[in-house]
Amino acid sequence: MKILNKASLLLLSLVYLSACAQPTKQKQSKKLDMTHTETITLGSGCFWCTEAIYQRLEGVVKVTSGYSGGFVDNPTYEQVCDKNTGHAEVCQIAFDTTKISLDDILAVFWKTHDPTTPNQQGNDVGPQYRSVVFFHNEHQKEVAEKYKQELTDAKAWDKPIVTTIEAFKNFYAAENYHQNYYNNNASQGYCRYVIGPKLEKFEKVFANKLKKED
Repeated sequence: MKILNKASLLLLSLVYLSACAQPTKQKQSKKLDMTHTETITLGSGCFWCTEAIYQRLEGVVKVTSGYSGGFVDNPTYEQVCDKNTGHAEVCQIAFDTTKISLDDILAVFWKTHDPTTPNQQGNDVGPQYRSVVFFHNEHQKEVAEKYKQELTDAKAWDKPIVTTIEAFKNFYAAENYHQNYYNNNASQGYCRYVIGPKLEKFEKVFANKLKKED
C-alpha cells in the first residue's frame, strides 16, 4: 500500500474532522500545576506525530503544535508548506520536572525520529520537517549537545546526525485543527499508516514512561 505524505492527506482529513473525533488522552479539564514546569521546543518531522508521542508521556502537562525558527510572523500552515518562511513544524512541550527529566524528554526525541535525513522524515519532505532542538535555557543547550555528541561517538546511526541545536526565538501555535490531531483523527489514513505504527513502537520502548489510564 502506498503511504501518502501529510500534505496530500490533509484535505481528506479535514473533511472528516468533526465526524471522527475520539476521546483525548491529553485532558485539559483539571487545572494544571505549573510550579515545576519547564518548556522545550522540538522539531522531529510532522508535528502530528511528535504531539501524539509526547502527549502519552507521564509528566508532560501540555503539548502545543506550531511553527518555530523562521522569519515570518504568525505564519499559516499553507505558508509554511510553501517552504518560504524558515519555520519548522515543532511541538512546544511543557513538562513537570518532578515527574520526568529533561534527559527523558530528549531520549524520546532522539529515538522516535530519524535525525540523519536533512529536511525529511519518511515521505514528508521539506525544510519544515527538519530535525531541531530549540533550547530555552543554557542547561537545555548543554544537555542536548552532550546527548548529540554521545550518539555521534557511539555511531548510533550509519549516517551523520543532522539535527541542529538552536536558541529558541519564536513560536506560533498552529491552527486549531492541528491541535490534538491524532486523538481526534485516529481513523484517518496518515494517522493509521504513519502515526499509529510509530506510536506502537514508542509505547513498547518507553512502556515504563507512559501515562496511566484513568
